[in-house]
Amino acid sequence: MKKIFFTFLPVLFLFIGFSSMAQFNLTSKTDSFWDRVSYGGGIGLSFGNNFFSGSISPSAVYQVNSYFATGVGLNFTYANIYDDTSIVYGGSLLGFFRPLREIQLSAEFEELSVNRSYEINSETIDENYWYPALFLGAGYNTGPVTIGVRYDVLYDDDKSIYASPFMPFLRVYF
Repeated sequence: MKKIFFTFLPVLFLFIGFSSMAQFNLTSKTDSFWDRVSYGGGIGLSFGNNFFSGSISPSAVYQVNSYFATGVGLNFTYANIYDDTSIVYGGSLLGFFRPLREIQLSAEFEELSVNRSYEINSETIDENYWYPALFLGAGYNTGPVTIGVRYDVLYDDDKSIYASPFMPFLRVYF
């Protein structure tokens, strides 16, 4: 029941954002669609002894009004640890709500294709599957930059590409 509740809560959150967008556009004739779009995303790079990981995740967000924003994102990650290799790609739906100028609440649904290859007892194992993640987060907003933490309510310890359901984030949108 908990997973069902947390799955539909962000969908409702995104729906409210899209509904607000339709109502807001009917009353505002001064801004064009593209004036309300911001671009951002993330880049990650990690390396060490027999370890390398790189990721890129661009996104675009439409500012519905001063409270709601909604958007989409892409994700690509490559990781190699010893002889274990992972290639992960997919997309996400984003929803942001700012009840106060400094506070940002977020809901992000991410669907990733995971392709793993690793060895156990000299036997190579290949795994290919889709993994959903539903992040609910909160952050401190200072204009184009937001720093905070998010939690994956669908976290599965055996299938997730993330080490923990809790993840810090830094968002920058221009």
